[in-house]
Amino acid sequence: MSRLPTVAIVGRPNVGKSTLFNRLVGKKLALVDDRPGVTRDRREADAHLLGLDFRVIDTAGYEDEDPDTLPGRMRRQTQAAVDSADVALFMIDARAGIVPLDEEIARWLRGASTPIVLVGNKAEGRAAEAGLIEALSLGFGDAVQLSAEHGEGVADLFEALLPHLEALEAEEEEQDESPDAPLKLAIVGRPNAGKSTLVNRILGEDRMITGPEAGITRDSIAIDWVWHGPHGARDVRLIDTAGMRKRAKVQDKLEKLSVADALHAVDFAEVVVLLLDATLGLESQDLRIADRVLEEGRALVIALNKWDVAEDPSKLFNGVRTALDEGLAQVRGVPLLTVSGATGKGIDQLIGAAFATREAWSRRVGTGELNRWFERAIEANPPPAPGGKRIKLRYLTQAKTRPPGFVLFGTRVDELPMSYQRYLINGIRRELGFGAVPVRLMLRAPKNPFAGG
Repeated sequence: MSRLPTVAIVGRPNVGKSTLFNRLVGKKLALVDDRPGVTRDRREADAHLLGLDFRVIDTAGYEDEDPDTLPGRMRRQTQAAVDSADVALFMIDARAGIVPLDEEIARWLRGASTPIVLVGNKAEGRAAEAGLIEALSLGFGDAVQLSAEHGEGVADLFEALLPHLEALEAEEEEQDESPDAPLKLAIVGRPNAGKSTLVNRILGEDRMITGPEAGITRDSIAIDWVWHGPHGARDVRLIDTAGMRKRAKVQDKLEKLSVADALHAVDFAEVVVLLLDATLGLESQDLRIADRVLEEGRALVIALNKWDVAEDPSKLFNGVRTALDEGLAQVRGVPLLTVSGATGKGIDQLIGAAFATREAWSRRVGTGELNRWFERAIEANPPPAPGGKRIKLRYLTQAKTRPPGFVLFGTRVDELPMSYQRYLINGIRRELGFGAVPVRLMLRAPKNPFAGG
């Protein structure tokens, strides 16, 4: 899996770096105090910002001191953090304005190769206006106006970070998540669905099981094999959780274990094949497993097994298709295929569908193409005006892939009905090549601390 990009927060002491760190991480990991210099060492943690995932570094305050003193050592740590980061957030106190130490840090950062985003913290209210204008002299353009303590301005911070992290993610995807990378595939289903028979048929008699691997749970095994499809050999890594079902003695425990079995495999998969028993049709337990797979953001393919002994196959297929579209209304049109573990029929089509689904799950749409579609979508069906007040949708951007995640910016978006959100999500899937994969849509209204009313 690709490494997370790294974002360092730098600035003089007591401008609010640790407060922002805690807000991005979602936990109070960094000690926050009004006394300057509270943070002594670099702290790192995984951060999440409106669908962006990255590693954030909270640095000690940058002091202009002798290298052998404690502040001097803190300064070396800060410099090392910036050098190793993909992006640095240079934080100032907008209320205090620019002080000589800010100017010295700016001179140093202008010579660094790391991209810099200027952040004006404590920007709530008009007391910060003069400081934000003064910050233009630092040479990094307009500051992102933020209140780390109150959570205001996070959407603007997202917009500032997105171009840098998006470019890094695209580069990582090219290197580590190419279409030629092994497909991480899980085959899950209820205990009577015929999973073992199908897996054995797929792997053949000479299958090689690599055994338990580092990072995979005790009950999971990874099986590497090569699929010889119509376009040549493709590597597949099958994530299997065989053995968990043997402990089940009663039906309710059996059901719980089948869900647990599926979730163990889902944790390590890109695409999940949910296997149904064609002699039993679709049952509520199947829908529960499918729903959990989609909740986890994995791509889903559904296969009707034992097709060679199914009665009235045409009626059965259409019935299952209708039930799936009703039961999984959030992702209509999930691929439904027929297979036989006993005869091997349909296996090539199933694996081919899994590769195609992963491609859609990994798809990234450029901002220009996305917003041209977005403009057409809102022109064809404008957003409603609850209480006569217009909801203005500004633009749409893709924050991540695998699964695809989008952020919609606008005013009063908190009043946008779920029906309109589904209209946009369905359009994204249908018209931008995402097919029936889970798509996330987050709504954000950028806050301007100086906006009246």
